[in-house]
Amino acid sequence: MRGNRQKSAAPMGSRRIERQEPLQIENYNSPKTRHTDENAGIIFSAFLFVVVALAVGAFGAYALGGINIWIVALAIALAVLAVFSIRIAPQWEKVVILRLGKFNRTVGPGLYWTIPFIEHIALRADQRVMLTGFSAEETLTADLVPVNVDAAVFWMVWDAEKACMEVEDYYDSVALAAQAALRDAIGRKNVTDVAIHRIQLDEELKASIEDKTSIWGVSILFVEIRDIVIPKELQEAMSAEARAEREKDARVMLAEVEEDIAAMLHNASDIYRNDEIALKLRQMHLLNEGIKESKGAVVVPSAYAEGFTDDSAEALGKIAGT
Repeated sequence: MRGNRQKSAAPMGSRRIERQEPLQIENYNSPKTRHTDENAGIIFSAFLFVVVALAVGAFGAYALGGINIWIVALAIALAVLAVFSIRIAPQWEKVVILRLGKFNRTVGPGLYWTIPFIEHIALRADQRVMLTGFSAEETLTADLVPVNVDAAVFWMVWDAEKACMEVEDYYDSVALAAQAALRDAIGRKNVTDVAIHRIQLDEELKASIEDKTSIWGVSILFVEIRDIVIPKELQEAMSAEARAEREKDARVMLAEVEEDIAAMLHNASDIYRNDEIALKLRQMHLLNEGIKESKGAVVVPSAYAEGFTDDSAEALGKIAGT
């Protein structure tokens, strides 16, 4: 029993480990299939088939006074023709139609008509904002440091005709163009620029990708760097360098402050040297501050006998004589 429990616990642990692993950036990609009910077109076609068949059958029965095999066959044929002719496109979709293999028009959204067996749909372009995640693994920077970078590009199809005629698969082409642009941008920058100047890298990637995709009828809205992974050894070295820079800045700032204080003290000493009253007032101020902080009293010693000098005695005699 214990052995069975241990065996059964192993896969559960492995499943937990798998769940803890972060999702790859490509897992966030917008799917090629539409985010709509795939049965909507089938339901509309079935409804159209029934309506047309019933309408033709009712008209034939009213005109001929009854229903026969020919009316049924005609109703089915016209219903099938209507299904192949009348179509519907969602609000966000543009449909490219070819006639005998040549571009004819772009239609949608809503109802549109096609000529059966002569016209066919070449592309259904989703014109909503799409998300494509891409990454550059073990890409060397300009200073030969391997980094892993994940990014996401937000784009949309603005010209369905170009997306159909100029490129075979615009969805995968955008992803590959974005990945190539990311690798090229990383290869031209130092690891410090890649790690710090993300906004500039985003703008550079957007311009580079749009140069390639604009001819496909695809507009790049914005690009965002999701994550930058630097080797652990290099992270420790960069951290030590950053600490050294901060310590250097702190020491320089402290030296500048001490220099300013020394200059102020020098100016103050000149004032006190030339003005004894200012010096005494300063001494009294310092004494007062010391008493406040210690909450005590200060006794200033003085010569008590000074009151009995000749000058003092003479002054007292004058006071007594009066």
